[in-house]
Amino acid sequence: MTTRRSLLLAGSALVAAPSVASAGPAEDLRSYERFVAAQAAQDKFSGTVLLAHRGKPVLVRSYGMADQSKAIPNGKDTVFCLASISKVFTAVAVAQLAQQGRLAFHDPLRTYLDGFPDKVTLHHLLTHTSGLGRPSQGGGAPPAWQSFDEALAGTLDIVRSTPPQFTPPGTEHRYSNDGFWVLAGVVARVTGTSFFDYVRDHVFRPAGMTRTDYHSKPQVQASAQIARPYWTRPSGGRVDALTTPFFPFTNGPAGGVYSTVSDLLAFVTSYGKVLNRPFADVITSGKVALPAGTSPVRANFYGYGHIDAIWRDQRVFGHSGSGPGMATRLDVFPYGDWVSIILSNYDTSIDPIVTAARDLLTS
Repeated sequence: MTTRRSLLLAGSALVAAPSVASAGPAEDLRSYERFVAAQAAQDKFSGTVLLAHRGKPVLVRSYGMADQSKAIPNGKDTVFCLASISKVFTAVAVAQLAQQGRLAFHDPLRTYLDGFPDKVTLHHLLTHTSGLGRPSQGGGAPPAWQSFDEALAGTLDIVRSTPPQFTPPGTEHRYSNDGFWVLAGVVARVTGTSFFDYVRDHVFRPAGMTRTDYHSKPQVQASAQIARPYWTRPSGGRVDALTTPFFPFTNGPAGGVYSTVSDLLAFVTSYGKVLNRPFADVITSGKVALPAGTSPVRANFYGYGHIDAIWRDQRVFGHSGSGPGMATRLDVFPYGDWVSIILSNYDTSIDPIVTAARDLLTS
């Protein structure tokens, strides 16, 4: 039976050549493109979107400025902070060690790191059910770390001294960035190397992610290839978050990866390279039920560093990200072999664009 997805594939070549007359399939893609362009024209979006089928880009479009002060536009190779999409890579690092038999998902955390509650497991940390970490709330200027490893060690000390948000572990899902810093500490302890170097060597490099890395605030400030994060002030208007005292040295294993749409697509097509397929399936599949939200979401779960949902009748997994001057989404549709990637250097919600892409690819 002919479906819109099959027609989209048939019409995808026409998208790259708009002068060629086309029927409905390419027009569906153009409609999505026009919608994103309208969001950008209203100053609601600044960034890059990518749709891909079977690992091949079908549409890549960029809007807005990577650096307004220098008039540098966003492009297909612009590097964006991924925010919480970064958790995907931390989960992959843990899963690699489980695959090698060097740890197990249900191991107690105290097997690897001292000073934490007895009953917290790696599974709890991966699913945000450990209770560890600081509550999500505003605060003052972040600590003045000088290196990635100093930031990891310092954050572990802070988490150790922070009472659990709930006990016993496993009773509640409460999103915890700090929990993924703790997982990074486990990876560092098991491997005997820097967590950041481990991910570079064992995840980014084998996945072919040549423009992806953890960058410090000074590195971002010095680079012309990285999009500046434009934070929306409560009083109105936007400001480069890097110029404020509240932008941290790094968001580390919870939110500090910088990448491009092309590199993220390379990663999605490399799950079988960085992990054996059964372990890739384990980390991307749902473990803890979350509120489904509004239709057409029919089920919603958190896996290991991945969100796993049913949109209409299609499974979609990946992760979202947000922060001052950041809004990101990685959506993988395994049944139709589609990928949608949205990376923005505004913190204005990208939910309308996410919904438009999901509707296009699941109708």
